[in-house]
Amino acid sequence: MNILGIIFFVISAIALMSVPRRWAVIPLLMGVIYITHGQAVNLGGIKLPVFRMLLAVGLVRVVVRGEGFAGGFNLIDKLMLMLGGWLFFASFFHEPGAAAAGPTFIIGKVAEISLCYFLVRSFCQDLDDFASIMGVIAILMVPIALEMIQEKFTEINLFSKIFGGVREAVVVREGELRARGPFRHAILAGTVGASLIPIMLGLWRRNPRAAMIGLVACLTMVASCASSGPVLSLIFGMMGVCLWRFRNLMTLIRWSIPVGLLTLHMVMEKPVWFIIGRLSMGGSTGWHRSKLIDSSIRYFGDWWAFGTDHTRSWMPTGVTFSEEHTDITNYYLAFGVMGGLLAMLLLIAMIWVAFRWTGQMIDAIPEETDEHGDRFMIWCMGSSLFSHVATSISVAYYDQSVFFFWFSIATISSLAWLRFGLQEESLEAIREDDDPASKMQYSS
Repeated sequence: MNILGIIFFVISAIALMSVPRRWAVIPLLMGVIYITHGQAVNLGGIKLPVFRMLLAVGLVRVVVRGEGFAGGFNLIDKLMLMLGGWLFFASFFHEPGAAAAGPTFIIGKVAEISLCYFLVRSFCQDLDDFASIMGVIAILMVPIALEMIQEKFTEINLFSKIFGGVREAVVVREGELRARGPFRHAILAGTVGASLIPIMLGLWRRNPRAAMIGLVACLTMVASCASSGPVLSLIFGMMGVCLWRFRNLMTLIRWSIPVGLLTLHMVMEKPVWFIIGRLSMGGSTGWHRSKLIDSSIRYFGDWWAFGTDHTRSWMPTGVTFSEEHTDITNYYLAFGVMGGLLAMLLLIAMIWVAFRWTGQMIDAIPEETDEHGDRFMIWCMGSSLFSHVATSISVAYYDQSVFFFWFSIATISSLAWLRFGLQEESLEAIREDDDPASKMQYSS
């Protein structure tokens, strides 16, 4: 870790420990967004990026200050703990020394995703908190968007020059420069921008200036990455936003999706998941993503119980970091490889509950009292999650992008107390009440 990385970490850590709760996620976000994974400390062979060290600082803050969760411990919280516990248990059934496996690797992975989730749960406790955080995120995206634009002109990644951890030269594919900013892949940079666009639209009524800035910055990120995946992520997110006008028909729409996929499966020459390849644009690897799903079904017996350390036989191509693995470009399958079918189902269960609670929160807010457009903003939170859910079929999140996936689930979980139609004073009573039984009555 160089001197700039050390200074940035120290300043972010001090701010994270000292600012009021509502703003605590901001220094955490700055460390997540601006510092590459190349800035890290090695402790006994274990690499600790600045991102993870700031998560640890955030945990210390929560413990020292006794900052709890709005509405008490809920169902998604329990599912998160179950996922972490199962992944740790399953890690003992992997081969010692296997790449991306084993207890040491899983402890780091579980700590990363669970702290992302639980810290956001603690720092964001109501709609005002969420709107304030998103307003700042909109501003924080501007330097990344500007840097990605300059990548398109200079073919040099400034984050690599300052912090390292990403390639200095910009990747060129089919004549297009693929800017990546501080992220380790251009697709991840564009996906983060695309997933935030629905929320920027939802923020418009509360903070139009920040929403406009965020929209321009995020659209710039999508355009600069020159990848078809983020464009599809944006399309799915905007589809979710547009369905706001048809929200009373969502039951019919939800059931039409599996029925439609089943129909396509019956009429297509190949299985329905090969439609991913047909949706891909330009020179993207849509076929690889379709074939990966096909191979995971074919080799289901190898990984369903506790995951697997051997996926190289699934595909004709491999990865540079291991001779035993292929490129798992699917976030659901990535959990399956780490912890088997149960790990994948726990992830899907959290997503399903988050969608259900999104609808319940909207229903609990009377339309006639919705002066700030909170119902639409909550809907846009669900649309952002839908963008992540669709993207996860073709992208396995890693590096800083992990934070934004779990941020989406955590913010919905944090605001879930709204589905009871509580007033602000009721929430304050929950925060101040030290009786666990009283808090649990508001959780699932």
